[in-house]
Amino acid sequence: MRLTQFLLRLFFLLALAAAGVNIALAQVAPQPQTPAQTQPVQQPQAAPPVAAPVVADSAIDQASKAVEKAKKDLAGLQAALSDSADDDDALLALAGRTEELNRAVQDLSAGLGPRLEQIKNRLTEIGEPPKEGQPPEAEIVTNERNALTAERTQINAVTADIESLSAGIGKLGHTVADSRRQLFAATLLRRTDISGSVLVDAGGAFVEETREFGQALSSWLVFVLKFKSFAFFAAIFLSLATALILLAGGYRLFGAYLQRTEKEEHPSYISRLSIAFWSTLIRTASLSTLLVLSYFFLDSFNVLRPDIAPIVRALFACIGLVYFVRRFSNAIFAPREAQWRLVKLSNRGASSIGACLLAMAVVNALDYLFSSIGEAMGSPLVLTVVRSLIAAMIIGLILIAASFGRPMLARSGDPDAPGRHWPRGMAIILRVIGAALMVTALTGYVGLARFVATQLIITGAIVVTTYIGLLSGKAISRTESFGDTFVGRYLQRRFKLGPVAIDQAGLLVGLCISGVALLTGIPLILLLWGFHIQDLQQLAYRLFTEVRLGGISISLIGIFTGILLFVGGYLLTRWIQRWLDGNIMARSHVDLGVRNSVKTGIGYLGVGIAAIVGVSAAGIDLSSFALVASALSVGIGFGLQNIVSNFVSGLILLVERPFKVGDHVVSGTSEGIVKRISVRATEIETFRKQSIIVPNSELINGSVGNWTHRNKMGRSEIPVSVSYSADPQKVMDILLELVNAVPLVLRNPEPHVEFLRFGTYSLDFELRFMLADMGDGMKIRNNLRIEILKRFREEGIEIPLPQSDVVFHREHHTGVPAIAEAKPEPEPEVQQKAEEPVDETAEDDGTVRRLRGKKPDTTRKG
Repeated sequence: MRLTQFLLRLFFLLALAAAGVNIALAQVAPQPQTPAQTQPVQQPQAAPPVAAPVVADSAIDQASKAVEKAKKDLAGLQAALSDSADDDDALLALAGRTEELNRAVQDLSAGLGPRLEQIKNRLTEIGEPPKEGQPPEAEIVTNERNALTAERTQINAVTADIESLSAGIGKLGHTVADSRRQLFAATLLRRTDISGSVLVDAGGAFVEETREFGQALSSWLVFVLKFKSFAFFAAIFLSLATALILLAGGYRLFGAYLQRTEKEEHPSYISRLSIAFWSTLIRTASLSTLLVLSYFFLDSFNVLRPDIAPIVRALFACIGLVYFVRRFSNAIFAPREAQWRLVKLSNRGASSIGACLLAMAVVNALDYLFSSIGEAMGSPLVLTVVRSLIAAMIIGLILIAASFGRPMLARSGDPDAPGRHWPRGMAIILRVIGAALMVTALTGYVGLARFVATQLIITGAIVVTTYIGLLSGKAISRTESFGDTFVGRYLQRRFKLGPVAIDQAGLLVGLCISGVALLTGIPLILLLWGFHIQDLQQLAYRLFTEVRLGGISISLIGIFTGILLFVGGYLLTRWIQRWLDGNIMARSHVDLGVRNSVKTGIGYLGVGIAAIVGVSAAGIDLSSFALVASALSVGIGFGLQNIVSNFVSGLILLVERPFKVGDHVVSGTSEGIVKRISVRATEIETFRKQSIIVPNSELINGSVGNWTHRNKMGRSEIPVSVSYSADPQKVMDILLELVNAVPLVLRNPEPHVEFLRFGTYSLDFELRFMLADMGDGMKIRNNLRIEILKRFREEGIEIPLPQSDVVFHREHHTGVPAIAEAKPEPEPEVQQKAEEPVDETAEDDGTVRRLRGKKPDTTRKG
């Protein structure tokens, strides 16, 4: 019955399958066609795929169209260059568009590279066409070679156009950069005649500018109060709220670095540097953030008119400049707190130098503010020239006046005492710079004088602040210095760090402080020296995305991403190792050796995968190093053959597991417990707690004894010798009785005693028993020896000692040798009973046998 049901089900399934096949064939069967439409099939062989060439042709066509568009864009940029030769902002925008076009063309070239490489590889696989006299190849192969060759020709043509286009874009970029440098130099070296009529014209223009500015300011205020009062007060409220939040957060996080302790009479050098740097940087950054947000809110709420916005922007910039110089001078010179001063100045000298720096900063700020007002009001250029002339003259006079001061600390070291004069070289430098500024301005080079005066103050302050930051980082990085700081003590309390860990943290913190100083100071200096924000953006983009070293392109962002991925993979691997070992294998009571092998294997696998992912993410093309690697492979192979041998042997040990962690092994002269198995060497700890590092290749190629290979059970022996007067059976019974009384001795197989031999001076027995754990053998053998000795003494069984008999043969007193009389007498000889050589320290079975010899029994015959 079951067979019948099975056959029916099988027949039903076959019928369904046949029906499905018929339906599929009916769907794909060709429909009837007219004779004109019918095309006979000449060859049944499969044709090459059409989709790939179509896609390739489409990609080439798109690349060609993109190249043509880039050529038109390049022509437009070249035409725009002639119209923007006198406008630095327009040249800057042109440089940005040129850089974008260059990146687009490079991406286009990079997109064609993989397809060209595929074509080259495929043509190499196909090979050259058959020569004359050789058998013809298949038509499909010829067609494929011809199609690939044609496609390669098209790609090479497009690539040539891209290369010529890239050269044109590079040339345009150099031209724009040269034009900007020339314009900057021309602006600085532009000369204006300084005469009385110029001063008179400037006076009239100043009066007119003041009147226009007053009208504009009053009309703007009326406009704000009537139509934008809510927006104005909302912007002010948001700005003040943001300022309070920043100030409160700054004091909460960095309060220790913003305030000086007056009670501290002798602050450390690190404390002085840190407070000087962080108080200047954090407070200036907080105020700058407040000013930027205030301008952003006012502009976003449409409170600022186009004629007022530049003036407000200049006003905020002037406020930030004056505040920065004020904070800088107070941090460096500390006029009222001599113990926090970073330079050796008197109190009066510190106050005077700080006042001079602040005065020069105010003069520069007012010059910039008035220039912005003049540009917004459309004032004539002569007014700007005269303002800059006056500012340069004032700054020059301040420098000359400061050179005659006495700011240096007195020789007594008292900061309240009158100071000493400047060093002679410094005083001369100040006078020369001041006189040069005045002469430069009076001779008509007002722009150059204004630029130099600005750089003296702002750039000097930024450079000194950056230098203080570098000194702070260097001081904190010194050995045993970070632990004395506030942050170091907090980390020690919070994370329970030791001296070594806190010292390493200090090195990291020092590097971070130096990085903050450089990343803050260098961009500001570049901006002051004529660079624009767009220039810095392009520079940063090139630095972080593409750094070319010969033919190798390196991306710092890619490298950083690769490092992060590698570190993440490494940490994930370590977490998986701990989780598997602590949860799965520990709960499953897996053997310690298996756990170690699994952990080690997962560790190497995870680190290898993390390294591959990191290198791939970094974008490092290892094919560029293929030639160098092939050239060095032979030498490296010979030099690293032992390392490779140990590595492979380590993998074999981890997989095959002839011994594991915790096993008692004997290898050559090494005997102990296996503590760790790595891919290069195995660590064996002897019973004297000495660690022996054995290369894995020696363990693979040599003989290794493992006392605990499959389990810890093993046999232990105690040799016993008794005198010939003892009863052998009684001795054997006593030994079995004593060993059976030990609980740790196994009963299956049961202990037994072997009567080994009739010795030279004793009867030799050996007690043999099995233990579940060989680690208990030493303790059990010691206890058994003690019990055996006690029992033998009670039973009167003697343990013999080695004996020696010495016999001397002496000559007659007549002086004639005995050999001359009757029969020859032997020479004096020593007859000694042989004894078995026994090593006092032999520990092959854990037994130490110590023998004490009797005094030899000597018999004289004469």
